[in-house]
Amino acid sequence: MLDRIQNIIENDIRPYLANHYGDIEVVSYNDGNLRIRLLGQCKNCPSAQITLEEVISEKLKESIPEIKEVILQNDISEEIYDFAKKMLNKEK
Repeated sequence: MLDRIQNIIENDIRPYLANHYGDIEVVSYNDGNLRIRLLGQCKNCPSAQITLEEVISEKLKESIPEIKEVILQNDISEEIYDFAKKMLNKEK
């Protein structure tokens, strides 16, 4: 399964992300759930969730129906993420 996933990533997803100075890494695959990490400029991009849903997840699920969910693994804790969102919203 990981070979199939890597093939789709290498041929269809990685070139797209490279155009945005980003990359992708597979963290794990278990029981239909694929965990990925975005790298480069895509890592902390505000559009990362949209990229996950509309590019990465869509292409992988279309090509490999056994994939149920593609999960973006963040390298920061949810508490820090929530705090940053609150701080950014205060500045508006």
